[in-house]
This record gives sequence, C-alpha cells and structure tokens, in this order.
Amino acid sequence: MAATASFDPKSVLKLDGYLEPFIPAIAHRHERFQKWKDAIDQYEGGYEKFTRGFDKMGFNVKESGEIVYREWAPNATEANLIGDFNQWNRMSHPLKKNEFGVWEITLPPKAPGVCAIPHDSKVKISMITPSGARIERIPAWIQRVTQDLAFSPAYEGRFWNPSNSEKYQFKNPRPPQPRAIRIYEAHVGISTSEHRVGTYKEFTQDTLPRIHALGYNTIQLMAIMEHPYYASFGYQVTSFFAASSRYGTPEELRELIDTAHGMGITVLLDVVHSHACKNVLDGLNAFDGSDHQYFHEGSKGRHELWDSRLFNYGNHEVLRFLLSNLRFYMEEYKFDGFRFDGVTSMMYVHHGIGTGFSGGYPDYFGPGADEESIVYLMLANDAMHTLYPSVITIAEDVSGMPLLCIPVSQGGIGFDYRLSMAIPDMWIKLLKHKTDDEWDMGNIVHTLTDRRYGERSVAYAESHDQALVGDKTLAFWLMDKEMYTHMSDLTPMTPIIARGLSLHKMIRLLVHSLGGEGYLNFEGNEFGHPEWLDFPREGNNNSFQHARRQWNIVDDQNLRYRYLNDFDAAINHLEEEHKWLSASQAYVSLKHGGDKMIAYERSGLLFVFNFHPTKSFTDYRIGVDEAGEYHIILTSDEKKFGGFENVSCGGKFTTTPMEWNGRKNWLQIYIPSRTCVVLGK
Repeated sequence: MAATASFDPKSVLKLDGYLEPFIPAIAHRHERFQKWKDAIDQYEGGYEKFTRGFDKMGFNVKESGEIVYREWAPNATEANLIGDFNQWNRMSHPLKKNEFGVWEITLPPKAPGVCAIPHDSKVKISMITPSGARIERIPAWIQRVTQDLAFSPAYEGRFWNPSNSEKYQFKNPRPPQPRAIRIYEAHVGISTSEHRVGTYKEFTQDTLPRIHALGYNTIQLMAIMEHPYYASFGYQVTSFFAASSRYGTPEELRELIDTAHGMGITVLLDVVHSHACKNVLDGLNAFDGSDHQYFHEGSKGRHELWDSRLFNYGNHEVLRFLLSNLRFYMEEYKFDGFRFDGVTSMMYVHHGIGTGFSGGYPDYFGPGADEESIVYLMLANDAMHTLYPSVITIAEDVSGMPLLCIPVSQGGIGFDYRLSMAIPDMWIKLLKHKTDDEWDMGNIVHTLTDRRYGERSVAYAESHDQALVGDKTLAFWLMDKEMYTHMSDLTPMTPIIARGLSLHKMIRLLVHSLGGEGYLNFEGNEFGHPEWLDFPREGNNNSFQHARRQWNIVDDQNLRYRYLNDFDAAINHLEEEHKWLSASQAYVSLKHGGDKMIAYERSGLLFVFNFHPTKSFTDYRIGVDEAGEYHIILTSDEKKFGGFENVSCGGKFTTTPMEWNGRKNWLQIYIPSRTCVVLGK
C-alpha cells in the first residue's frame, strides 16, 4: 500500500481550499481506488493484462484455426454452445465450468487453419439454470450482432472472423493528442441526406472531408455500441463489444477511424457505461438467469427514468468486462479516447433524479455520492491514461463535482475535460423566454466563465440534446418558419433572418472563445440546421424526415446556410492560428447591460461583441492591456458571412496609454448592432 501513502489528500487544497472539511471523504475514496488497483496488480498482472479480457473471454481464434470460447455465467448449472455450425444442437458442444463461474470449450479446427465455426455465422450460448429452466443468450463479449427487423427486433450473435485479406489493415498512426479539442459530435446513421440509415462507408467518403474542411480536430462518434432501438440514440446498449451493424461492418468502422487519423483528426467514442439496456434475449440482463450477475439486484440495479439496468461496479468480473471494453475500442478500432455518458447518474445514489445541484459541497461528498461508481471512473481513467498516455476522456456531468478533471494520482477522478452543460441551457432559456433587450450580459459572461480552477471544460452552444424532438436547433429558435421561405439570397433579407444569422454567429464565437478549453458542435448545427432531431418510431410513422442531415442546403450556393458554415470554419481556423482554447482564461473588461456590450482579451486577441438589437456605436472605447497597433482579423459582418459589411477586416486601431475598464490602454472602434469583431496585432 505504499502508493496510498504517497498520496497526500491535503494537496487538493492547493486547487480549492473549500475542500478542507471533505478531505476524509476524498482520502477514503482514493483508498478504495488503491485497494482495487493493488488487487489488480497482485492477482491479474496489472492493468495491462486485466484490461485485455477480450483475449480470454468470448471467442478467441488461434492461428491453427482452433477456437476457444469462454463465458462468465456463475448461476448456470449447464452450458452448451449452439449455432449454425452444429445445426443448433443443444447437446453436442458442452462447456466446462471453473471455480470462478467461467465456462469454457475448445473447438478444434476442421482442417489446418480452418475454424469449426464459419465466419459471420450465427451463434448462441444455451444454459440451464438451477430451477431447470433453459435460457439462451447472445455471448456477452460478442463482437458482431445483426438485426433483421422484418423477422424480429431481437439481435442475433455472429462469429466475426474475417480472413486476413478481408481484415482492415490500419495505415495511419494515431495523431498526437490535440493541443485543445475542437469536437464535431456526429452520428453515422443520420449523416446522409436520404431517408434511411447512413453507413460507415458514406461517412468516411462524404462526411469526414466536411469535418476536416471546417477545422475540427476531433470527432465524437455517437451510437456505435450496439443498441436494438435506433431511436434510443445509442444509449440503450445490449452488446458492448459489438460496433453497430446498422451502419456496416467492423472493418468499415476501422477504415473510417483510420481515414480520420490520416487527416490528423482524433476520434472519440461516446461510451455508455452508466447503464445497460434491460433486454434479456439479446442483452446482459439476467444473462445467467440471475438478477445480480452484471448488475445490482432489486431497485439498486434499476434506473427508474431510463428503464434500464445499473452495473455493479464493485464486482471483480464486472470491472474486467467494463475496463476491457474501453481497452477493446482503443486497441481493436484505434479510438483515441472517450466521452463518458451519464456520469452524473453514476456518481450519485439518487442518479441526479429530482436533485438540483446548488454547488454546496456536501452534495458531492455526503451520503448522496456513490463511491463505488466514482471508484470505477477513477480506475477507468487511471487505466486508460496509464496504458495510453495520449488518451482523452470527457465527462458528461451536470453536477459540478469538484476534482472531476484532476488526475487520480492527485486525488481527482481523472477525466481530461468536463462538458459545460449549463451553457446550452442558458441560450435556450434566453431564446425561449427573454426579448433581446432583456439579455443580461453579466449573467451570460458568468455562465460562460464559471468553471472550476485547474479543470478543463468543453464549451458548446448546442449539442444533440438541444435538437431532440420537443426542442429545436438554435437556428430554428432564432428564425423558425422563415427558414423555409427566406434563406435564399434571391429573397429579401428579412429582419428575422438578419437577426438570426447575426446572433447565430455571435453566440458561437462567444462560446468558442470565452466558454472553455475545448469546443463542441453537433453535426449540422455549424450551418444552422433547421428544425429538430427525431428518429423513426411508431409516433412519427417511422419517418426519417428528421433523422438525417440536409447537406444539400449548405451546398446550395444560393442559400444563406453557407454563410454560417463558412463563419464556423473561420472561427476554427483562427483558433488553430491563435490558440485561445489552450490559453489561460479570458480577462473580461466589459459587460455593459445597457449597451449590451461584452469585451475581453484572450491569447493576445481582443474580442468585442455588440448584442444591442438596434444601437450601433461609433468610437466605442474598449480597454486593452497590451499597447500597440491592432487590426480586425475576423468580423461577423463580412459579406462572405452574410453580414452587411459595415465593418470589414483590416483597419488600424492604435492604443492610447490611459487606463480604461481596469486595462492599461484603450482603443476606439466602430461596432454595429448585433456584430462581433476580433482584433489582433
């Protein structure tokens, strides 16, 4: 336990002195983490071996063609492997059980190098429970499952073992970890403009070049882990090691990731370890006939809002399964990291249900904290960062848990970034409930800058959450039905469209440059995608109308969507040049309620926003710390961005050495209504 002694819990006080009363709780959870880590080191050969459970469990093929299949099912009293290969004979291929509840069978090759189970043929495990009941399940570690909706919504397990010539061979190394992440959140299935499910191949050929041109350096892929209900957005997972077959084959997903790497783009997986689909026939629920194998039994093992099962993170084999799941996607598909879904639900025994987090520290370290789950997240982060130093992990947490993005070795939970979930909520509330002249500049700035010292945040104006049915995209909130009639350059620029285009650009630049150390955009929102997101389901007659991306409207040179698209690209490329996301937090010198003005400096640039709906200002005085000659390097008012060209790039703005708004110098600029400018030297 030497490593435990080396961690000084009081070191966290350097980050946040208010944590002092909670040092015992922080020390206790770190001790629990260390006990697990020590046990993994002592009995499992450390993270390296423990997280490679897929080399032992499930189907493993040797060069000779021999297949070894293992399955953890402690409650079962008898087990047989069945499938197309043995005409579903429930007696011919029995498995043997060891003292840890792991069943095993070895299938000799039919001929040298020829497996007894044909590639892509159907397989299952048939088991007898203590009551004598026969149950049949898809192997838990299966790497491919398919669904034929014409026959049944249930999935069928497939033995995936392509020949060497059919296996995808990676060509490109992983890109280095980005200095700062500019994330394009994407869903393969909706990435087509046609009324159907898009494919990995199409995403590789058509969507990756768009993302690259826009200047995003990271892609976050949603809904990859297999899920039976398309409309769940991938958040009801049944087969954790199977990449969704809706979009194509595992080899085609590998090609997608490799192609992205060739463009220098990092690829993150939206991983769902917070809960699992309750399906029995094709999921983990009641896998061996018991209620408590992978999950807690009773109400503790059920999420009442999500109608799903909750993992028992205190079980050794569950830890092997989940940690190996992370390693599998890093190793087999070359993902570069993870966005962990539902972290708030995991970290609290109440799962965040009916709880408003006030920021009071007892919320985080009192009896409401689920220490078992927090320790799992610590192990997951520590293992991945140990094995892959360039890995990126992001937490979806709305609670504001302290130390979430501090390394485990320093008493934290170990994530690299947290999502700033309050920011998109603020914009929706403003657009829904406030008139433009009611916008509070101070509150906007506070929401954008309110983040924990020393912990990195990913800011975003809107994600997939805001576009889901029942809500709508920011662009649609701003322009609504006029998007159907007045987004063409051949029609007059109406007041609603002019306002919508201006505010869409201003909001995104403000969030990008002030809101965090990373930035995220959901697919299509960069060009102001209209309407909302809704997957085919019974309630909409299984329509794909809103489960696709209308690329045609941004590609049409007569439509105004291209202005938003081009401004989004300009922001990303300017960030790459001036690196504000990796700079220290901005100094905000101005947030003027009456003038609706915001000004701040970050990374040597001066950002100025005029949100006033009617007032333009001539010779508006702006404080700036560094003296010299400034020029406008980006403005939302350029014609190429759908602006009025009242302000254009260039110009010369010389500082005056006199204190203004707490800065050593000032300069004066013309700043029109609903316009933003960036000045640089």
